[in-house]
Amino acid sequence: MTLPATIKKMRPSRAEPSVPARNRSRLVILGSSKVGKTAIVSRFLTGRFEDAYTPTVEDFHRKFYSIRGQLYQLDILDTAGRQPFPAMRRLSILTGDVFILVFSLDNRESFEEAQRLRQQILDTKSCLRSKPGGRRDVPLVLCGNKGDRDLHREVQPAEVRRLLGAGPARCAYFEVSAKRNSSLEPMFRALFAMAGLPGEMSPGLHRRLSAPHGEALHQALRAGRQPRAGPGGALGVVAPFARRPSVHSDLLCVRAQAGGRAKHRERCVIS
Repeated sequence: MTLPATIKKMRPSRAEPSVPARNRSRLVILGSSKVGKTAIVSRFLTGRFEDAYTPTVEDFHRKFYSIRGQLYQLDILDTAGRQPFPAMRRLSILTGDVFILVFSLDNRESFEEAQRLRQQILDTKSCLRSKPGGRRDVPLVLCGNKGDRDLHREVQPAEVRRLLGAGPARCAYFEVSAKRNSSLEPMFRALFAMAGLPGEMSPGLHRRLSAPHGEALHQALRAGRQPRAGPGGALGVVAPFARRPSVHSDLLCVRAQAGGRAKHRERCVIS
């Protein structure tokens, strides 16, 4: 799918606002083809649903927030359902902070692929340095999309519960419908809570700015000014013309997360 370009009328920004590293996160969306990954991203960014399907190669989006006097940046990587380069998928996982695994409730093969991807995420992230005193947690949500097609269901809730009960990893599960925009809001809230991110990042908890107001917010943020957030206390704007960081910069990020120690470098080889 191609996202509705509500922000195309905005002029290119000369520079993006500077966000502290601790307030920058990357959300990676994974799953088989035609399960609705891009539709979920579209709902998150614009509130819209596009029924036309266009295969995703890899889409990158960036959203800035002003929340309680602090700036936050959320990068969103919408990955291809069929990744011809396994090394790129591994790199996406290594650089991801939070994950949404999408499968279609009317497609058993997509559920089986989600199981494989879940294990790949856990195995891949295990090569990075653990938190002091324990393992590294991976905030992850399993998302059964197309909940509006109950008559064609091929995956039962009991099967998902058995999957989530296997292994130590935290993982929430939601059945959603991107088409009807149902259950997406609680899913995002749960994901951000698991990651320790502000709940206001969820679409329903901040004021989403239109293109003209978004440009004004960009100018204020670039100038270091805190905009007036209004009654809700939080604002969000999609960055126009955002570009995916280079592979080189992602590799440097992985090296830094691995701590530079030899055993971690060996386990985190991108191949």
